[in-house]
Amino acid sequence: MARAQTRYGMRGAALIAAGVLLTAGCSEVEVEAPPVDPTALADAVQLDAVTAHLTELERIAGENDGNRSLGTPGYDASVDYVAGALRDAGFDVQTPEFDTTLFAVENEQLTVDGEPMGVSALGMSPSTGPEGLTARVVRIAPDDTPGCEATDYDGVDAAGAVVIVDRGVCTFAVKEQVAAERGAAALLVANNEDGPLEAAGLGAESNPRIPVGGVAGVDAERLSAATSVTVTLQTRTEDRKSRNVIAQTRTGSTDDVVVVGAHLDSVPEGPGINDNGTGVAAVLETALQLGSEPGVTNAVRFAFWGAEEVGLVGSTRYVESLSDEERLDIALYLNFDMLGSPNAGYLVFDGDDSDSVGEGPGPEGSAGIERTFAQFFDERGIEVGGTDFDGRSDYGPFVAFGIPAGGVFTGADDVKTPEQADLWGGTADQPFDPNYHTPEDTLAGIDRDAFAAAAAAVAYGTAVYANSIDGPDGVPTGDQRAEVRAEFTE
Repeated sequence: MARAQTRYGMRGAALIAAGVLLTAGCSEVEVEAPPVDPTALADAVQLDAVTAHLTELERIAGENDGNRSLGTPGYDASVDYVAGALRDAGFDVQTPEFDTTLFAVENEQLTVDGEPMGVSALGMSPSTGPEGLTARVVRIAPDDTPGCEATDYDGVDAAGAVVIVDRGVCTFAVKEQVAAERGAAALLVANNEDGPLEAAGLGAESNPRIPVGGVAGVDAERLSAATSVTVTLQTRTEDRKSRNVIAQTRTGSTDDVVVVGAHLDSVPEGPGINDNGTGVAAVLETALQLGSEPGVTNAVRFAFWGAEEVGLVGSTRYVESLSDEERLDIALYLNFDMLGSPNAGYLVFDGDDSDSVGEGPGPEGSAGIERTFAQFFDERGIEVGGTDFDGRSDYGPFVAFGIPAGGVFTGADDVKTPEQADLWGGTADQPFDPNYHTPEDTLAGIDRDAFAAAAAAVAYGTAVYANSIDGPDGVPTGDQRAEVRAEFTE
Protein backbone atom coordinates (compact mmCIF):
# COMPACT_ATOMS: atom_id res chain seq x y z
CA MET A 1 0.00 0.00 0.00
CA ALA A 2 1.09 3.57 -0.61
CA ARG A 3 0.69 4.51 3.01
CA ALA A 4 2.92 1.64 4.13
CA GLN A 5 5.61 2.64 1.63
CA THR A 6 5.58 6.22 2.86
CA ARG A 7 5.32 5.46 6.52
CA TYR A 8 7.86 2.67 6.75
CA GLY A 9 10.19 3.65 3.93
CA MET A 10 12.57 5.30 6.44
CA ARG A 11 13.89 1.88 7.45
CA GLY A 12 16.37 1.85 4.60
CA ALA A 13 18.03 5.13 5.61
CA ALA A 14 17.78 5.21 9.38
CA LEU A 15 17.90 1.59 10.40
CA ILE A 16 19.46 -0.85 7.98
CA ALA A 17 20.64 1.05 4.87
CA ALA A 18 21.79 -1.98 2.88
CA GLY A 19 21.12 -4.59 0.22
CA VAL A 20 20.02 -8.18 0.73
CA LEU A 21 21.91 -11.35 -0.22
CA LEU A 22 19.84 -14.53 -0.45
CA THR A 23 21.83 -17.63 0.49
CA ALA A 24 20.65 -21.00 -0.81
CA GLY A 25 20.15 -23.71 1.76
CA CYS A 26 19.91 -21.35 4.74
CA SER A 27 16.82 -20.83 6.86
CA GLU A 28 17.40 -17.10 7.04
CA VAL A 29 18.44 -14.31 4.73
CA GLU A 30 21.93 -12.90 5.18
CA VAL A 31 21.96 -9.11 5.02
CA GLU A 32 25.10 -7.15 4.28
CA ALA A 33 24.22 -4.26 6.57
CA PRO A 34 25.31 -2.56 9.75
CA PRO A 35 23.46 -3.60 12.90
CA VAL A 36 20.13 -1.98 13.60
CA ASP A 37 20.67 1.08 15.79
CA PRO A 38 18.55 0.56 18.95
CA THR A 39 18.17 4.30 19.55
CA ALA A 40 17.15 4.92 15.95
CA LEU A 41 14.55 2.17 16.09
CA ALA A 42 13.22 3.55 19.38
CA ASP A 43 12.94 7.01 17.84
CA ALA A 44 11.16 5.55 14.80
CA VAL A 45 8.34 4.13 16.94
CA GLN A 46 6.32 7.32 17.19
CA LEU A 47 3.38 8.06 19.48
CA ASP A 48 1.11 9.01 16.56
CA ALA A 49 1.74 5.66 14.89
CA VAL A 50 1.11 3.48 17.94
CA THR A 51 -1.95 5.58 18.78
CA ALA A 52 -3.28 4.91 15.28
CA HIS A 53 -3.12 1.17 16.04
CA LEU A 54 -5.04 1.77 19.29
CA THR A 55 -7.66 3.76 17.39
CA GLU A 56 -8.16 0.83 15.03
CA LEU A 57 -8.45 -1.68 17.88
CA GLU A 58 -10.98 0.56 19.62
CA ARG A 59 -12.96 0.81 16.40
CA ILE A 60 -12.96 -2.97 16.09
CA ALA A 61 -14.26 -3.34 19.64
CA GLY A 62 -16.92 -0.70 19.07
CA GLU A 63 -18.25 -2.58 16.06
CA ASN A 64 -18.28 -5.90 17.94
CA ASP A 65 -20.25 -5.55 21.19
CA GLY A 66 -17.57 -3.44 22.86
CA ASN A 67 -14.82 -6.05 23.20
CA ARG A 68 -12.17 -8.14 21.46
CA SER A 69 -12.37 -11.20 23.68
CA LEU A 70 -11.87 -14.91 23.10
CA GLY A 71 -14.19 -16.50 20.58
CA THR A 72 -15.75 -13.25 19.33
CA PRO A 73 -15.84 -11.44 15.97
CA GLY A 74 -13.92 -8.64 17.70
CA TYR A 75 -11.00 -10.94 18.36
CA ASP A 76 -11.06 -12.34 14.83
CA ALA A 77 -11.02 -8.79 13.44
CA SER A 78 -8.06 -7.95 15.70
CA VAL A 79 -6.16 -10.96 14.32
CA ASP A 80 -6.95 -9.86 10.77
CA TYR A 81 -5.77 -6.31 11.45
CA VAL A 82 -2.42 -7.31 12.95
CA ALA A 83 -1.76 -10.09 10.44
CA GLY A 84 -2.69 -7.82 7.54
CA ALA A 85 -0.36 -5.03 8.66
CA LEU A 86 2.53 -7.49 8.98
CA ARG A 87 1.86 -9.05 5.58
CA ASP A 88 1.72 -5.60 3.97
CA ALA A 89 5.17 -4.97 5.44
CA GLY A 90 6.57 -8.10 3.82
CA PHE A 91 6.40 -10.60 6.70
CA ASP A 92 5.37 -14.21 6.28
CA VAL A 93 2.60 -14.51 8.86
CA GLN A 94 1.13 -17.58 10.53
CA THR A 95 -2.06 -17.67 12.58
CA PRO A 96 -1.91 -21.08 14.26
CA GLU A 97 -5.16 -22.28 15.80
CA PHE A 98 -5.46 -23.85 19.24
CA ASP A 99 -8.20 -25.24 21.47
CA THR A 100 -9.29 -23.47 24.62
CA THR A 101 -12.28 -23.09 26.90
CA LEU A 102 -14.73 -20.20 27.12
CA PHE A 103 -16.08 -19.51 30.60
CA ALA A 104 -19.43 -17.86 31.35
CA VAL A 105 -21.24 -16.89 34.56
CA GLU A 106 -25.00 -17.37 34.81
CA ASN A 107 -25.56 -16.46 38.47
CA GLU A 108 -23.39 -15.11 41.29
CA GLN A 109 -24.78 -14.30 44.73
CA LEU A 110 -23.45 -14.08 48.27
CA THR A 111 -25.56 -13.81 51.41
CA VAL A 112 -23.89 -12.95 54.71
CA ASP A 113 -26.00 -13.52 57.83
CA GLY A 114 -29.07 -13.05 55.66
CA GLU A 115 -27.85 -9.86 53.94
CA PRO A 116 -26.65 -9.69 50.31
CA MET A 117 -23.01 -8.90 49.49
CA GLY A 118 -21.31 -8.50 46.13
CA VAL A 119 -19.36 -11.45 44.73
CA SER A 120 -17.79 -12.30 41.37
CA ALA A 121 -17.06 -15.83 40.19
CA LEU A 122 -13.42 -16.22 39.21
CA GLY A 123 -12.85 -17.45 35.68
CA MET A 124 -13.01 -21.26 35.39
CA SER A 125 -14.58 -21.60 38.85
CA PRO A 126 -16.75 -24.69 39.28
CA SER A 127 -20.41 -24.17 40.16
CA THR A 128 -21.87 -24.49 43.62
CA GLY A 129 -25.11 -25.95 42.34
CA PRO A 130 -28.35 -24.00 41.77
CA GLU A 131 -29.27 -23.82 45.46
CA GLY A 132 -25.89 -22.51 46.50
CA LEU A 133 -23.66 -23.61 49.32
CA THR A 134 -24.21 -22.62 52.97
CA ALA A 135 -21.36 -23.06 55.42
CA ARG A 136 -19.41 -21.53 58.28
CA VAL A 137 -16.65 -19.04 57.54
CA VAL A 138 -12.94 -19.52 58.11
CA ARG A 139 -10.57 -16.57 57.70
CA ILE A 140 -6.94 -17.27 56.85
CA ALA A 141 -4.87 -14.63 58.58
CA PRO A 142 -3.14 -12.16 56.23
CA ASP A 143 0.60 -12.73 56.10
CA ASP A 144 3.45 -12.77 53.59
CA THR A 145 1.85 -15.73 51.74
CA PRO A 146 -1.92 -15.24 52.15
CA GLY A 147 -3.41 -18.65 51.49
CA CYS A 148 -0.51 -19.63 49.24
CA GLU A 149 1.04 -22.34 51.39
CA ALA A 150 -0.32 -25.23 53.42
CA THR A 151 1.30 -23.78 56.54
CA ASP A 152 -1.04 -20.78 56.29
CA TYR A 153 -3.76 -23.20 57.40
CA ASP A 154 -1.92 -24.50 60.47
CA GLY A 155 -4.31 -24.61 63.41
CA VAL A 156 -7.32 -23.92 61.16
CA ASP A 157 -10.18 -26.35 60.56
CA ALA A 158 -11.08 -25.56 56.96
CA ALA A 159 -12.98 -28.78 56.25
CA GLY A 160 -16.40 -28.00 54.81
CA ALA A 161 -15.98 -24.25 55.34
CA VAL A 162 -16.06 -21.22 53.08
CA VAL A 163 -12.49 -19.99 53.36
CA ILE A 164 -11.55 -16.32 52.99
CA VAL A 165 -8.05 -15.34 51.90
CA ASP A 166 -6.50 -12.06 50.81
CA ARG A 167 -5.44 -11.42 47.25
CA GLY A 168 -1.74 -11.28 46.44
CA VAL A 169 1.70 -12.97 46.25
CA CYS A 170 0.59 -16.15 44.44
CA THR A 171 -1.93 -16.88 41.72
CA PHE A 172 -5.61 -17.47 42.40
CA ALA A 173 -5.12 -21.03 41.17
CA VAL A 174 -2.53 -21.72 43.88
CA LYS A 175 -4.86 -20.33 46.54
CA GLU A 176 -7.63 -22.61 45.27
CA GLN A 177 -5.39 -25.66 45.24
CA VAL A 178 -4.23 -25.11 48.81
CA ALA A 179 -7.76 -24.47 50.08
CA ALA A 180 -9.12 -27.55 48.29
CA GLU A 181 -6.37 -29.73 49.73
CA ARG A 182 -7.38 -28.58 53.21
CA GLY A 183 -10.99 -29.61 52.57
CA ALA A 184 -12.60 -26.22 52.00
CA ALA A 185 -16.05 -26.25 50.41
CA ALA A 186 -15.49 -22.92 48.64
CA LEU A 187 -12.97 -20.09 48.53
CA LEU A 188 -13.55 -16.33 48.60
CA VAL A 189 -10.64 -14.05 47.71
CA ALA A 190 -10.75 -10.56 49.22
CA ASN A 191 -9.41 -7.82 46.97
CA ASN A 192 -6.30 -5.89 48.04
CA GLU A 193 -8.18 -2.62 47.69
CA ASP A 194 -11.63 -1.47 48.75
CA GLY A 195 -13.29 -2.10 45.39
CA PRO A 196 -14.63 -5.41 44.04
CA LEU A 197 -12.45 -8.17 42.62
CA GLU A 198 -13.64 -8.40 39.04
CA ALA A 199 -12.60 -10.11 35.80
CA ALA A 200 -10.12 -12.35 37.60
CA GLY A 201 -9.51 -15.97 36.72
CA LEU A 202 -7.98 -19.24 37.80
CA GLY A 203 -6.60 -20.15 34.38
CA ALA A 204 -7.76 -22.63 31.80
CA GLU A 205 -5.19 -25.23 32.88
CA SER A 206 -5.84 -24.98 36.63
CA ASN A 207 -8.50 -27.75 36.96
CA PRO A 208 -10.06 -26.22 40.09
CA ARG A 209 -11.97 -28.46 42.48
CA ILE A 210 -13.98 -25.96 44.55
CA PRO A 211 -16.00 -22.84 43.68
CA VAL A 212 -14.01 -19.60 43.91
CA GLY A 213 -15.38 -16.08 44.13
CA GLY A 214 -13.94 -12.63 44.64
CA VAL A 215 -15.18 -9.99 47.06
CA ALA A 216 -14.38 -6.33 47.65
CA GLY A 217 -11.63 -5.55 50.09
CA VAL A 218 -13.96 -3.29 52.05
CA ASP A 219 -16.23 -6.28 52.74
CA ALA A 220 -13.54 -8.61 54.07
CA GLU A 221 -13.93 -7.67 57.74
CA ARG A 222 -17.71 -8.05 57.75
CA LEU A 223 -17.43 -11.33 55.90
CA SER A 224 -14.82 -12.64 58.32
CA ALA A 225 -17.08 -11.90 61.29
CA ALA A 226 -20.08 -13.72 59.83
CA THR A 227 -21.37 -16.90 61.43
CA SER A 228 -22.70 -18.30 58.16
CA VAL A 229 -22.65 -17.47 54.46
CA THR A 230 -24.43 -18.77 51.38
CA VAL A 231 -22.49 -18.69 48.13
CA THR A 232 -24.17 -19.28 44.77
CA LEU A 233 -21.94 -19.43 41.72
CA GLN A 234 -23.51 -20.84 38.58
CA THR A 235 -20.98 -21.16 35.77
CA ARG A 236 -20.56 -22.98 32.48
CA THR A 237 -17.75 -23.68 30.03
CA GLU A 238 -17.65 -24.13 26.27
CA ASP A 239 -14.87 -25.49 24.08
CA ARG A 240 -13.64 -22.87 21.63
CA LYS A 241 -10.84 -22.32 19.14
CA SER A 242 -8.61 -19.27 18.99
CA ARG A 243 -5.52 -18.12 17.11
CA ASN A 244 -2.11 -16.60 17.72
CA VAL A 245 -0.35 -14.36 15.20
CA ILE A 246 3.33 -15.21 14.55
CA ALA A 247 5.75 -13.41 12.21
CA GLN A 248 9.54 -13.71 12.05
CA THR A 249 12.23 -11.72 10.30
CA ARG A 250 13.80 -13.44 7.33
CA THR A 251 17.22 -12.31 8.51
CA GLY A 252 19.21 -13.26 11.58
CA SER A 253 20.24 -16.55 13.13
CA THR A 254 17.42 -18.95 13.84
CA ASP A 255 19.60 -20.57 16.49
CA ASP A 256 19.28 -17.49 18.75
CA VAL A 257 15.74 -16.23 18.23
CA VAL A 258 14.50 -13.17 20.10
CA VAL A 259 10.75 -13.59 20.76
CA VAL A 260 8.81 -10.37 21.33
CA GLY A 261 5.20 -10.79 22.42
CA ALA A 262 1.97 -9.14 23.54
CA HIS A 263 -1.48 -10.60 24.10
CA LEU A 264 -4.10 -9.60 21.58
CA ASP A 265 -7.35 -10.45 23.37
CA SER A 266 -9.39 -8.27 25.72
CA VAL A 267 -11.73 -9.35 28.50
CA PRO A 268 -15.45 -9.53 27.60
CA GLU A 269 -16.11 -6.52 29.84
CA GLY A 270 -14.36 -3.96 27.64
CA PRO A 271 -12.33 -3.04 24.56
CA GLY A 272 -8.95 -3.68 26.18
CA ILE A 273 -7.12 -0.63 24.88
CA ASN A 274 -4.55 -0.43 27.67
CA ASP A 275 -4.90 -4.14 28.41
CA ASN A 276 -3.51 -4.95 25.99
CA GLY A 277 -3.94 -2.80 22.94
CA THR A 278 -0.92 -0.80 24.05
CA GLY A 279 1.36 -3.82 24.07
CA VAL A 280 0.02 -4.94 20.70
CA ALA A 281 0.46 -1.49 19.17
CA ALA A 282 4.03 -1.12 20.41
CA VAL A 283 5.12 -4.59 19.28
CA LEU A 284 3.36 -4.23 15.93
CA GLU A 285 4.91 -0.84 15.23
CA THR A 286 8.33 -2.14 16.25
CA ALA A 287 7.93 -4.96 13.72
CA LEU A 288 6.81 -2.59 10.97
CA GLN A 289 9.67 -0.19 11.58
CA LEU A 290 12.26 -2.96 11.88
CA GLY A 291 11.01 -4.61 8.69
CA SER A 292 11.03 -8.20 7.55
CA GLU A 293 14.68 -8.24 6.38
CA PRO A 294 16.66 -6.03 8.77
CA GLY A 295 20.39 -6.11 9.36
CA VAL A 296 20.28 -8.19 12.54
CA THR A 297 22.45 -10.93 13.99
CA ASN A 298 19.53 -12.83 15.54
CA ALA A 299 16.11 -13.47 14.06
CA VAL A 300 13.20 -11.69 15.75
CA ARG A 301 9.91 -13.53 16.15
CA PHE A 302 6.91 -11.30 16.83
CA ALA A 303 4.01 -13.00 18.62
CA PHE A 304 0.51 -11.78 19.38
CA TRP A 305 -1.12 -14.19 21.78
CA GLY A 306 -4.73 -15.30 21.97
CA ALA A 307 -6.68 -16.29 25.08
CA GLU A 308 -4.29 -14.67 27.56
CA GLU A 309 -7.20 -13.40 29.62
CA VAL A 310 -8.43 -16.93 30.33
CA GLY A 311 -5.09 -18.22 31.54
CA LEU A 312 -2.22 -17.51 29.13
CA VAL A 313 -3.57 -20.21 26.85
CA GLY A 314 -2.21 -19.05 23.49
CA SER A 315 1.35 -18.55 24.69
CA THR A 316 1.26 -21.75 26.73
CA ARG A 317 -0.02 -23.82 23.80
CA TYR A 318 2.69 -22.31 21.60
CA VAL A 319 5.62 -22.94 23.93
CA GLU A 320 4.44 -26.45 24.71
CA SER A 321 4.02 -27.23 20.99
CA LEU A 322 7.73 -26.64 20.34
CA SER A 323 10.26 -29.43 20.45
CA ASP A 324 13.06 -29.31 23.00
CA GLU A 325 15.42 -28.20 20.24
CA GLU A 326 13.07 -25.44 19.10
CA ARG A 327 12.77 -24.11 22.65
CA LEU A 328 16.56 -24.13 22.98
CA ASP A 329 16.72 -22.02 19.82
CA ILE A 330 14.84 -19.25 21.67
CA ALA A 331 17.45 -17.00 23.26
CA LEU A 332 15.00 -14.90 25.28
CA TYR A 333 11.43 -13.65 25.50
CA LEU A 334 10.33 -10.01 25.85
CA ASN A 335 6.77 -9.43 27.07
CA PHE A 336 4.74 -6.23 26.81
CA ASP A 337 1.39 -5.98 28.57
CA MET A 338 -0.27 -2.68 29.61
CA LEU A 339 2.02 0.17 28.56
CA GLY A 340 -0.21 3.24 28.99
CA SER A 341 -1.89 2.96 32.39
CA PRO A 342 -3.73 6.15 33.43
CA ASN A 343 -1.93 6.36 36.79
CA ALA A 344 1.26 4.98 35.30
CA GLY A 345 4.35 3.57 36.88
CA TYR A 346 7.56 2.73 35.07
CA LEU A 347 8.17 -0.90 35.90
CA VAL A 348 10.56 -3.49 34.48
CA PHE A 349 10.53 -7.16 35.31
CA ASP A 350 12.78 -7.91 38.26
CA GLY A 351 15.06 -10.47 36.68
CA ASP A 352 17.41 -10.81 39.65
CA ASP A 353 14.96 -10.26 42.54
CA SER A 354 17.01 -7.21 43.47
CA ASP A 355 14.15 -5.77 45.51
CA SER A 356 13.80 -9.04 47.49
CA VAL A 357 10.01 -8.73 47.32
CA GLY A 358 7.53 -11.37 46.17
CA GLU A 359 8.64 -13.90 43.58
CA GLY A 360 12.26 -14.94 43.15
CA PRO A 361 14.53 -14.18 40.20
CA GLY A 362 13.81 -15.16 36.62
CA PRO A 363 15.86 -17.64 34.60
CA GLU A 364 19.53 -16.88 34.03
CA GLY A 365 19.82 -13.92 31.66
CA SER A 366 16.71 -12.17 32.97
CA ALA A 367 18.81 -9.87 35.14
CA GLY A 368 20.63 -8.57 32.07
CA ILE A 369 17.34 -7.88 30.32
CA GLU A 370 16.21 -5.91 33.37
CA ARG A 371 19.39 -3.82 33.23
CA THR A 372 18.93 -3.17 29.51
CA PHE A 373 15.49 -1.64 30.03
CA ALA A 374 16.57 0.20 33.19
CA GLN A 375 19.41 1.78 31.22
CA PHE A 376 17.02 2.87 28.46
CA PHE A 377 14.80 4.71 30.93
CA ASP A 378 17.73 6.07 32.92
CA GLU A 379 19.09 7.74 29.78
CA ARG A 380 15.73 9.51 29.52
CA GLY A 381 15.74 10.64 33.13
CA ILE A 382 13.22 8.05 34.35
CA GLU A 383 13.92 5.88 37.38
CA VAL A 384 12.28 2.47 37.13
CA GLY A 385 10.82 0.15 39.73
CA GLY A 386 10.68 -3.62 39.71
CA THR A 387 7.72 -5.91 39.06
CA ASP A 388 7.65 -9.64 39.74
CA PHE A 389 7.33 -12.60 37.42
CA ASP A 390 4.06 -13.45 39.18
CA GLY A 391 2.54 -15.50 36.37
CA ARG A 392 -0.08 -12.95 35.31
CA SER A 393 1.09 -12.50 31.72
CA ASP A 394 2.56 -14.41 28.80
CA TYR A 395 6.12 -14.61 30.07
CA GLY A 396 4.78 -17.37 32.34
CA PRO A 397 5.19 -20.39 30.03
CA PHE A 398 8.58 -19.17 28.80
CA VAL A 399 9.89 -18.74 32.33
CA ALA A 400 8.50 -22.17 33.22
CA PHE A 401 10.88 -23.67 30.65
CA GLY A 402 13.82 -21.63 31.93
CA ILE A 403 13.85 -19.16 29.03
CA PRO A 404 15.15 -15.75 30.19
CA ALA A 405 12.50 -13.06 30.05
CA GLY A 406 11.89 -9.40 30.65
CA GLY A 407 9.81 -6.45 29.61
CA VAL A 408 8.12 -3.20 30.55
CA PHE A 409 4.85 -2.64 32.44
CA THR A 410 3.03 0.50 33.61
CA GLY A 411 0.80 -1.18 36.19
CA ALA A 412 -2.59 -2.86 36.46
CA ASP A 413 -4.84 -3.12 39.50
CA ASP A 414 -2.14 -2.81 42.18
CA VAL A 415 -2.24 0.42 44.15
CA LYS A 416 0.37 3.12 43.59
CA THR A 417 2.21 3.89 46.81
CA PRO A 418 2.97 7.44 48.02
CA GLU A 419 6.63 6.78 47.28
CA GLN A 420 5.81 5.77 43.72
CA ALA A 421 3.62 8.84 43.27
CA ASP A 422 6.52 11.03 44.44
CA LEU A 423 8.78 9.29 41.93
CA TRP A 424 6.51 9.18 38.88
CA GLY A 425 3.65 11.54 39.60
CA GLY A 426 0.04 10.47 39.57
CA THR A 427 -2.22 9.68 42.49
CA ALA A 428 -1.13 7.71 45.53
CA ASP A 429 -3.39 5.04 47.04
CA GLN A 430 -5.16 4.52 43.70
CA PRO A 431 -4.69 1.71 41.17
CA PHE A 432 -2.19 2.17 38.37
CA ASP A 433 -5.10 1.46 36.04
CA PRO A 434 -8.52 2.20 37.56
CA ASN A 435 -10.08 1.14 34.24
CA TYR A 436 -8.54 -2.34 34.34
CA HIS A 437 -10.94 -4.96 32.91
CA THR A 438 -13.82 -2.49 32.57
CA PRO A 439 -15.71 -0.84 29.69
CA GLU A 440 -13.73 2.32 30.48
CA ASP A 441 -10.46 0.80 29.23
CA THR A 442 -10.49 3.08 26.20
CA LEU A 443 -8.13 5.35 24.30
CA ALA A 444 -9.31 8.28 26.41
CA GLY A 445 -7.66 6.76 29.49
CA ILE A 446 -4.19 6.21 28.04
CA ASP A 447 -1.29 8.11 29.63
CA ARG A 448 0.32 9.30 26.40
CA ASP A 449 3.68 10.18 27.96
CA ALA A 450 4.05 6.78 29.61
CA PHE A 451 2.87 5.01 26.47
CA ALA A 452 5.33 6.89 24.26
CA ALA A 453 8.24 6.03 26.55
CA ALA A 454 7.23 2.38 26.95
CA ALA A 455 6.64 1.89 23.21
CA ALA A 456 10.11 3.28 22.49
CA ALA A 457 11.51 0.87 25.09
CA VAL A 458 9.92 -2.05 23.23
CA ALA A 459 11.79 -1.08 20.09
CA TYR A 460 15.06 -0.43 21.93
CA GLY A 461 15.09 -3.76 23.77
CA THR A 462 14.16 -5.64 20.61
CA ALA A 463 17.03 -4.09 18.66
CA VAL A 464 19.59 -4.60 21.42
CA TYR A 465 19.06 -8.35 21.50
CA ALA A 466 18.50 -8.68 17.76
CA ASN A 467 22.04 -7.33 17.44
CA SER A 468 23.67 -9.45 20.14
CA ILE A 469 22.86 -11.72 23.06
CA ASP A 470 26.43 -11.47 24.38
CA GLY A 471 28.04 -9.17 26.94
CA PRO A 472 27.31 -8.32 30.57
CA ASP A 473 23.59 -7.81 29.86
CA GLY A 474 23.34 -10.80 27.55
CA VAL A 475 21.73 -14.20 27.97
CA PRO A 476 23.12 -17.75 27.88
CA THR A 477 24.43 -18.84 24.49
CA GLY A 478 23.25 -21.94 22.69
CA ASP A 479 25.87 -24.26 24.14
CA GLN A 480 24.96 -23.17 27.68
CA ARG A 481 21.17 -23.20 27.48
CA ALA A 482 20.28 -26.81 28.10
CA GLU A 483 22.28 -26.95 31.33
CA VAL A 484 21.23 -23.61 32.83
CA ARG A 485 17.57 -24.09 31.95
CA ALA A 486 17.53 -27.57 33.45
CA GLU A 487 18.97 -26.15 36.66
CA PHE A 488 16.27 -23.46 36.80
CA THR A 489 13.39 -25.87 36.24
CA GLU A 490 14.56 -28.53 38.72
